[in-house]
Amino acid sequence: MSEALPIVEMRDISIEFPGVRALDGVDFRLFQGEVHALMGENGAGKSTLIKALTGVYKIDGGSIVVAGQERQLHGTRDAQSAGISTVYQEVNLVTNLTIGENVMLGHEVRGAFGVNWRATHEAATEALARLGLEHLDTHRPLSTLSIAMQQLVAISRAMAIKAKVLILDEPTSSLDAAEVEGLFRVMRTLRDQGVAILFVSHFLDQIYAISDRLTILRNGRYEGEYLTRDLDRHALISKMIGKDLNSLASLGGNRRVDARDYAAEAPLLSAKGLGRRGSIEPTDLDVHRGEVVGFAGLLGSGRTELARLLYGADRADDGEVTLHGKRVDLRAPADGLGKRIAFSTENRRDEGIIGDLTVRENMILAVQAERGWARPIPRKEQDELVDQYIEALNVRPPDPNRLIKNLSGGNQQKVLLGRWLATKPELLILDEPTRGIDVGAKAEIQEAVAQLAEDGVSVVYISSELEEVVRLSERIVVLKDHQKIGEIVNGADVTAQMVVDVIAAHGVEAAERDIIDAEAPHTNDASHPGDAQHTTVPATAATEEES
Repeated sequence: MSEALPIVEMRDISIEFPGVRALDGVDFRLFQGEVHALMGENGAGKSTLIKALTGVYKIDGGSIVVAGQERQLHGTRDAQSAGISTVYQEVNLVTNLTIGENVMLGHEVRGAFGVNWRATHEAATEALARLGLEHLDTHRPLSTLSIAMQQLVAISRAMAIKAKVLILDEPTSSLDAAEVEGLFRVMRTLRDQGVAILFVSHFLDQIYAISDRLTILRNGRYEGEYLTRDLDRHALISKMIGKDLNSLASLGGNRRVDARDYAAEAPLLSAKGLGRRGSIEPTDLDVHRGEVVGFAGLLGSGRTELARLLYGADRADDGEVTLHGKRVDLRAPADGLGKRIAFSTENRRDEGIIGDLTVRENMILAVQAERGWARPIPRKEQDELVDQYIEALNVRPPDPNRLIKNLSGGNQQKVLLGRWLATKPELLILDEPTRGIDVGAKAEIQEAVAQLAEDGVSVVYISSELEEVVRLSERIVVLKDHQKIGEIVNGADVTAQMVVDVIAAHGVEAAERDIIDAEAPHTNDASHPGDAQHTTVPATAATEEES
């Protein structure tokens, strides 16, 4: 890796917004043929720095040098002319166009009579071939491709302009492990071709798997540049958050939730046979006061579907829900809110925040809806409520009048959490509350959940990160294929791998049961396994038998 001259050098970059200095004298270097990770907590200035490099934001101080030439970037076209392309977390493609049209969008080959579509598709094939995707039919609709393949098409589109610099902003957030490795193969290919790649991800495993060098920002300032191999994870996280990891020890690997004995205590909420056709099989579930119940399972297992029934976001076809021992009818979200059940969606962008409203307006939204729009909350009460949760959740910057779309993802998530806490819920359902946010904000949200439980609030906690579920939950409900397959009572010997084993074993048991059914003589006896109602074996019992 040559360090003769960086392909990009940003010197002493400063950017100010009303009431906040987003970047304060930040330096950044990017060399040809490297993958360079940009690290920092949510709100550290990563997105602002990227937008300065792509011409979206005008810098207030400093200079940007690309390929040895100082550049004034007044927009994305200026950045593209300098050889800089960007692929964002949300793939900005046109799904009703073909693959080839998307690859060459804005760069179509033109002839005397307009667009030369044959030449355009040939150029698209060449761009795809650079990433090893020449097998794709450029005339095929983009909508027929998976999200992972669309991500690669977006990269091909970025490289169609012969970019020297490729910026990948959270490109793996919606990909599974195999798809991530496919993306990494493409990144390594481009790196070996001399492309400089700026990579942003909150997944530390991915940073260490793919990056050669990293730059750390903290609170809008430059913290340092390091070779990835020279900085262990403990040091990286400490530099990102500005404090030693001991400050997060309560939510570290040594923390273990001890499940309490609820035998003599009636549950706060009890669901019996709760289900919805095509969504989640009939399910039994108890949640006690002050208990954190984790939902664990692969994507599509039914975690979210079950949570939505508990809140009333979807209406159940089967079963019943009791709250404080009394049956309740949850037909709509307003019913759940009226029963002091709050639900924070996993789809923060589309179903959570309202980007063009302020932090204050977003945070009071649920309380105002509960109170009724004819009774507006007085401004003094708004200020007291919003200030309370901005401080309690460490929302940064602590400006209630700032548009929420201008906050980092982690701080947007804190505002959403504040919105639901303001309703004083008895049961709080959190669906992927830490997805796509940095380790510092993640720890703060987990701390808040632990404190809520200590204060007597019941929490249903859903996360794709099994370590997180194990760390926080007293009891773990395991789901697979839209049904509950077991429960694990947390304890010192419970690990994320145990949850994985329960999920995997269920498939094996089902296959073995099918073989037994096929080989056994069929009768009309109601006790035949094929006719009996499916009964789940508690995961703890299954694990003990295996051991």
